[in-house]
Amino acid sequence: MAASTIFTDCPASTAAARLRPMMRFSLRRANPFLQLPRRVSFAACQCNSSPISAAMGTESMAKVIDGKSVAKQITEEIAAEVSRMKETIGVVPGLAVILVGDRRDSATYVRNKKKACKTAGINSFEVNLPADSPEEEVLDHISRFNDDPSVHGILVQLPLPSHMAEQKVLNAVGIEKDVDGFHPLNIGRLAMRGRDPLFVPCTPKGCIELLHRYGVEIKGKQAVVIGRSNIVGMPAALLLQREDATVTIVHSRTTNPEEITRQADIVISAAGKANMVRGSWIKPGAVVIDVGINSVEDPENPRGYRLVGDVCYEEVIKVASAVTPVPGGVGPMTIAMLLSNTLTSTKRLLNFN
Repeated sequence: MAASTIFTDCPASTAAARLRPMMRFSLRRANPFLQLPRRVSFAACQCNSSPISAAMGTESMAKVIDGKSVAKQITEEIAAEVSRMKETIGVVPGLAVILVGDRRDSATYVRNKKKACKTAGINSFEVNLPADSPEEEVLDHISRFNDDPSVHGILVQLPLPSHMAEQKVLNAVGIEKDVDGFHPLNIGRLAMRGRDPLFVPCTPKGCIELLHRYGVEIKGKQAVVIGRSNIVGMPAALLLQREDATVTIVHSRTTNPEEITRQADIVISAAGKANMVRGSWIKPGAVVIDVGINSVEDPENPRGYRLVGDVCYEEVIKVASAVTPVPGGVGPMTIAMLLSNTLTSTKRLLNFN
């Protein structure tokens, strides 16, 4: 039966706060998949209770792609380079973060960035504004950071309050300090052959870096990206294309997502729907990168919920050759790539090699 699955597109595991709140999922006629809100019951998400798991019980387990370990290694590499720069020219990279409002998830993510900056030896500048601040105040801070030679990267924490024009705010960041890679000129250059963006969006860049560090061959492979957001899905597809993969994007209007995904050697899922990608979706031996983060109710957890990805991990690990966990997969890589982009920006602005 052909079906059309409705889902949203999300960022990295620990970067959920970078996006607007996820849309509630609608259920279309002939859709065999359950309608799942952002937080769903533990029973509804207990994907290892499916008959598919029993059928795959004899399969060998996939290699776990440890994003946390890789991110730690990258941060150490950045720290060494920051130290060399400081010793050579006396300059330390600086990253400025603007946080508007008091969302707990956004504040947590900003705190994690600040901690990562400290570990890497990068100076961290932070502006915290009330949720009802005028848009002009945010733009003023961006302008000051654009002109500040001690700041080499600027990040505006998303989502912004509803009264602010997000694109206007993001576009105000100077392209040479756009370490998030969201400036239209950066995305445009990413899409064009023979052109290189100044920065690549951090989460998609982290996905590709994981594939490289685990020795996954991309050239000539069939790749499927689930989700088509400007922040993850679309740039991830462009990066895979640059690596000479044959790329298909599965999205909310795709009528046969399972069939298409099952053809892929590499799957990157950024849909924002808990456990949507089942074991039956995956080609045996495929590599699966799970960008999704979703909270599902779990009465056995002290917090009352647990975090899961778009991928039904218990099933997919028995079919794929390698898979990222949630948490501990793509999420740490997003912050590591932010530090990497900040270092790159500093070197470029100072002509330091």
